[in-house]
Formats: sequence, C-alpha cells, structure tokens
Amino acid sequence: MAEESSHEHDNLAPLMDEEPPMVPPTIEKEPPRGRLTPRPSFLENLANSRDTQFHLDRRNSSEINRYFHGPRDLDRHSKWPIFLRMHGSIMPKMILPLGFVAIWATLITCISKWVHNTPFSPSVGINDILLTVTGFVVSLALSFRSSTAYERWGEGRKYWALLNQTARNLARTFWVSTAEREGELGKDDLLAKLTAINLILGFAVSLKHKLRFEPDVGYEDLAGLVGYLDTFAKEAHDRQVVRPPPHTPWKSFGEYLGISFAESNPRKLIKRTKKPLGHLPLEILNHLSAYVDRCIANGTLSVSLHQSQAITGIATLNEILTGTERVLDTPLPAAYSISIAQIAWIYVLVLPFQLYDFLHWVTIPGSIVAAYIILGLAFIGSEIENPFGHDVNDLPLDTYCRQIAVELDIITAMPAPKLDDFGTRDDNYVLYPLSTSGYPEWKDRSVEEIRAALRSKVIANHNPPVAMAAMSDAATVVGSASSKQSV
Repeated sequence: MAEESSHEHDNLAPLMDEEPPMVPPTIEKEPPRGRLTPRPSFLENLANSRDTQFHLDRRNSSEINRYFHGPRDLDRHSKWPIFLRMHGSIMPKMILPLGFVAIWATLITCISKWVHNTPFSPSVGINDILLTVTGFVVSLALSFRSSTAYERWGEGRKYWALLNQTARNLARTFWVSTAEREGELGKDDLLAKLTAINLILGFAVSLKHKLRFEPDVGYEDLAGLVGYLDTFAKEAHDRQVVRPPPHTPWKSFGEYLGISFAESNPRKLIKRTKKPLGHLPLEILNHLSAYVDRCIANGTLSVSLHQSQAITGIATLNEILTGTERVLDTPLPAAYSISIAQIAWIYVLVLPFQLYDFLHWVTIPGSIVAAYIILGLAFIGSEIENPFGHDVNDLPLDTYCRQIAVELDIITAMPAPKLDDFGTRDDNYVLYPLSTSGYPEWKDRSVEEIRAALRSKVIANHNPPVAMAAMSDAATVVGSASSKQSV
C-alpha cells in the first residue's frame, strides 16, 4: 500500500509543478449606484409578532402563558362559570392592593381592640354620615371612569369593524370592477390587482403595529406585504428595535402584578430609533392611490361609479387611521385619573374606622371585600382605556387582521364572476322552492307565465297550508306552456 501511494504521488508531481493556466484579467466594473440607505434583508431579520394573524394557536407558549396573557383568542371557549374564570380577570393586579388593605384593616382593628377599647381612651370609630357622603362621590367617580374607558374601547372596536367593511368593499371593487386586458397586459393587470389587495391587508397589519407602538416593518406578518415599498419605516429598520432583549423574571412578574415601577413605556421603540419613521399606514394609502390612478389612466377602471367607490374606500381607510389615532392619543386627562384614584383609595382606607364598631374582627374581611369591589372597578377602567395593547381585555387585533386576510383570500380565490357564466346554468332554480325548473326552461316561457308563477310563490310563502295548491297551479302553468309549445 505504501508503494502504491508513493507511485500515485510521483504521477501527480508533474501536474503540480506545471504553471496554472492563464486566466484573462477581469475588468473591474463600476459599482452600481446604491441607495443612500442600504436595503435590509427582511427575511433574515424578521421579528416574531406576539400573535401573528396566521399563527393564532400559540404552539410555542405554555398553557399558563396562554391563559394569563392576551389579547383573547375568540376561537377558544371556556366552560368554567364566569365568576370562576381567571382569563381576563383583574385578580392578579389586585393581589398587592388587597394585601395592603388587609394589613391596614388588621392594624386598625388591633388598635381599636387593644389600645382604644378602654374607658379612658376614646374610640377610633367615625360617624356613618361621612362615608355615606363620600360613598356617593366615589360611585359617581367610578361610574365616570368606567363609562369613559368603555366608550374608548367600544369606539376602537367600531373603527376596526369599519376597517373590515372597507377592506371587503375596496377589494371587491379592485377584483370584480377592474377589467383585465388581453394578452400580457392582462397578466400585468392581474398581478397589479393582487398587489393592491395585499396593500389593503398591509394597511390593516401596519395599523395594528402602529397602534401598539411598533414602528418597524421587520415583523413576520408585515414584511412580506410591504417590505418592497420605499417607506421611511423600511429605511429606519433596526434589528435591535424589533428584537428587544427579553425581560428579566422580576420585571415580567412585576408587570404581571401591575406594579407601576416595573411597567415599560410602550413608546420606547419609537424613542430608540435614530432615523425618521414616517407614517407607514399613510404611505401605504399613497401607493393604493397610485394604483387607482393607474387603473383610471389605462382604462381598466372606466366606470365613474367604480372610480368613486375606490377613491371613497381609500378616504375611509384614512378616516379609520385618524380615528384610531385619536382614541390612542387622547386618554382621560391626568387630573381626572389622579383624582379618581385618590378618592377611591381614601374611601377604602377610611372604611375600617367605620366598620369596627359594628363588625369587630369581621372588619378585616369586610374591608377586603369592599376594596375588591371599589378598586376593581377603577382597575378595569384603567385596563381597557387603551383598547389596542397586549392585555387580555384589549381588542384582539391579530384575530381581526387574520379575518381580513382570510376574506381577501376568498375574494381572490376565483376569477371575477360573470352573470352570463353562472346565471344561465341548468341548476339555477330562479323560482325555488316553488319550482325546480332551471333558468333555460323558464327562459323559454313567456313573461306572463313567469309573473303568474311569481304570484303563486307569494301566496305559497304567505299561507303555508295552501303551498301545495300553489305548487299545483305552477305545475298547471308549466303544463299549459308545454302544450302550447307542442302545438
């Protein structure tokens, strides 16, 4: 074996000693002029959304995380009684306040029992009239707080319902009312339609991220839709922004308990950027307007009514954008929020002084129950004040975006329907359930016969017992028509 290897080495030696073949020198090309800001590769730097519209099952999260964090998944159903459910409850954020109230009530009760419960020491109890008057004020304050917060929550839901409606109308106008030319131009028109419909979905997804203070485009549910557009958000793309470092366990636990010192500023992603972020949803509307102008110019959107529908749809999207921004950027004034919180806490802290003379040791659980009721209403108002966040009680924007995506896919799944194709089929029972005759058979009859059958249909629907008689009348009409044709 050693000799064979030495022979092989001797045979290869002359080849290794030969000079390498001459390679023609390459002409250095002038580097192409690039953009001032290089285009990032979004497929390599995508950040997972908290719950994208295409992955709602959250397979990568544990059952506990799925149960206590939101927004809610509307497809899931719980059989637990409402008063026993924790998903969506404010109980976790009430743990620390209720613990403080329990300690405070215990302290007041012990002082009243062992320090002031003597003939020589006055009682710490107070008159009922004080808490009666203040209780009325507290009820008004909490009612105002809850109604204002729910109004913002409901208004946000109305805007997203309007977005769903507008997306359907605009996509249908693009897909059905916009014509496709012959040949290669028709292929261009088809791809342009798909581009515009994807921009409608991109507007919804970008609006979701904007309302959650996520200004980038490097999210997996957004990059594939609008990553090719020249936008300020794309130029300012930063992987450090879309992939922030994970929270420490203490910070996550503090946020879960609602500790204000542990909560992060939701606008921090906007503050971190070093480049102009622009306004991504508004820039998408600019591109949609450009598509409509192109269709009007090349004659594929020639009907003036359809042109008005397309332009009105884009204007409605802008109205939705402005309305949701108004809900987000106009919270309850700080003076109201601070005053309502102070009134509620003063009432809860004074409550043990009134309850002790009547309840004694039961003052402790009584104060805890009263604090849960009063502070709970205040906490609910604070949680639903911003309906676009990631809390369990916030609007499920990921689900809404997914619904829009599914509906747009349904619209584009089939070519634009034509009445001549589907209306003249044999199984088009135009007078069903009165008659199971198809469109071709009724087309061969006179207008008088069709109107007579329609009259019979009204009588049959109005009075079910005579439906059989109406059916027999329709059969008579058909028989007479057949006899006339035979003659």
